[in-house]
Amino acid sequence: MTLHRGVLCPAMALDPALHDWLLDTDPALRWQVERDLIDAPRDEWEATRSRIATEGFGARLLALQDPDGQWAGGAFFPKDFDFDGPEAAEGAGQPWTATTWSLNALRDWGLDPAALAGTAERLDANSRWEYDGSPYWRGEVDCCINAYTLASGVWLGADVSGIAQWFLEHRMSDGGWNCEWVEGSTRSSFHSTLNVLLALLYAEQATGGSDELRAARHAGEEYLLERRLMRRLSTDEPVGPWVTRFAYPFRAPFSVLKATDYFREAALHDGVPPDARLGDAIEVVRAARRPDGTWLQEHRYPGQSWFDVDVPPGLPSPWLTFFGTRVLRWWDGAAA
Repeated sequence: MTLHRGVLCPAMALDPALHDWLLDTDPALRWQVERDLIDAPRDEWEATRSRIATEGFGARLLALQDPDGQWAGGAFFPKDFDFDGPEAAEGAGQPWTATTWSLNALRDWGLDPAALAGTAERLDANSRWEYDGSPYWRGEVDCCINAYTLASGVWLGADVSGIAQWFLEHRMSDGGWNCEWVEGSTRSSFHSTLNVLLALLYAEQATGGSDELRAARHAGEEYLLERRLMRRLSTDEPVGPWVTRFAYPFRAPFSVLKATDYFREAALHDGVPPDARLGDAIEVVRAARRPDGTWLQEHRYPGQSWFDVDVPPGLPSPWLTFFGTRVLRWWDGAAA
């Protein structure tokens, strides 16, 4: 998987108070701070990472797994979710407790997949998509759902080659993807494209990928870069207020923080410098940094969750501060 590749100019060293604050966090975050912000030795951050399965957020979420391998009894929605009831009403929010979202969290936190030994097989036997009842690792029709499933399948060792091929067959002519293709959309979506890119990069890092998938990933990146991660190609107007709204967990929506962090990882993986077209988005990230070096939690996506992993809106967020600092460290370090 991804190894530490430090890019740092001396001026980017963390303020001591910020350093201590970011280290006083759950192992799911702390190991990444150690690796990417303070250049701790590998054995140190790996030791912290190993604690995810037994401490804090990771241990809590593992304990909530059902005997059949799922969480909350369902693939994308909890078991017996009432699609016609108040929990599905406008503004109620997507429930974040089912299998897909739980796997996303554990994978993003860096859990060793060995802690989920046998889960891939149990999901194959027991989990079915609410959309059409197909087996879990076969995927669905939604680009974002298939992106999450591709990444989790690679992580857990499931055969998700069919989903990888699906992305080649469902890419839009403008280079990206759109979950609304099934409704007839022919233009790519910022949200869908970024979620697919995250999965394709994760799979490529883990398996080496293929020339076809790598080309598709680069085309999807170009879709976003042409629009500077923020603007409509036709009018140069902002695509929406969600572009500059920062919230953790990131969930499905697009933001320039989520996107610039992706482009950091992709550039390091590809061995290329930052693309200049990221500049406007980077400055949005920089402008959101407070004088004390933190970023505020600006929003919380509505919907049921197992437990909170970050602060309420209006407070300094350790997670957002980590991602913002990591992005600027890469960008400014490369410039230096």
